[in-house]
Amino acid sequence: MSSNNGTLVHRQTIAPAANDPVTQISQATEVERSRAVAEVQAAVLVAQQVPRDIGRAIADMKDSCGRMALANRAFYSVPNRGNGPSVHLARELARIWGNVQYGVNELRRDDDAGISEVQAFAWDVQTNVRSVRTFIAPHVRMVRGERKALTDIGDIYLSNQNVGARAVRECLFTVLPTWFTEEAQDICRRTLEDGEGVPLPDRINAMVAAFGNQGITVKQLEHKIGRSRGSWTPFDLAQMSIVYTSITRGELDKDEEFPQQVVTAADLTGPVATPAPAAQPQPQQAQEQAPAEQPAPEPAKQDKPQAKARTTSKKGDPADRSDEHAELFGTEGN
Repeated sequence: MSSNNGTLVHRQTIAPAANDPVTQISQATEVERSRAVAEVQAAVLVAQQVPRDIGRAIADMKDSCGRMALANRAFYSVPNRGNGPSVHLARELARIWGNVQYGVNELRRDDDAGISEVQAFAWDVQTNVRSVRTFIAPHVRMVRGERKALTDIGDIYLSNQNVGARAVRECLFTVLPTWFTEEAQDICRRTLEDGEGVPLPDRINAMVAAFGNQGITVKQLEHKIGRSRGSWTPFDLAQMSIVYTSITRGELDKDEEFPQQVVTAADLTGPVATPAPAAQPQPQQAQEQAPAEQPAPEPAKQDKPQAKARTTSKKGDPADRSDEHAELFGTEGN
């Protein structure tokens, strides 16, 4: 009770309820909060004082994308999620572009509900362009079209980071200039096709050996590409390098991409040729094909001078063989 200008005022202190949590901020938390605010202010100040050099960024981008080390990881191909530029290319371009901050934060994890709340962001400090993705990541993994619950702590962490990396990729491509990212992708595709000057046969042999280490045969590769080994093009190698990278990272299941082909006896021995049934002649055809009756030969005449004249005058008989040889070999008989 207090008095103010002769008026009595009753003051009553309301105690917090027993079940209401009392939020207490520790000194370490307050220091961390102040440090984060100062760090953001310093980043903005530095970005304004030291702006990016676009010419240097373009030169560095062309140099990095012209190397197979980056080109092999610049694209991804995952069933049901499509294909396109990977998060590795996005991170490299953000480093080259400069004055860009990005990351993934796990805001909350609920093991009982089997979900995690994840936030991905990318921030161009110089232009003050920021992209944020906040989403719920279930603790599951798709295995051959079915959901499999994750219980191991390491598996849950890797799953959240994998989903967060895809979200970071989208955020980075939002804040980076479109012309910059498109030119980088074109250079990476040309690098995959050219192979840094390595001959195409050598690259094919290296690819076959790499897939062979994964238990994938040449027949499976030919079935996947749709052409025989001798007809593979640099573009085919570029696409298969993306598939190989996705398999080694666990993003693709090699059994789904390269199913085992069933070999039958017909494939080993070839189709068995069955003789076609002989056509039975029709009654009318049989009658037509029957040999006609030949008339009885007349008795030869015993006139010797006439027979002699016939043998000496008819060409082709033994008496006229010299003329036949003269026509065949172009010589005259003696």
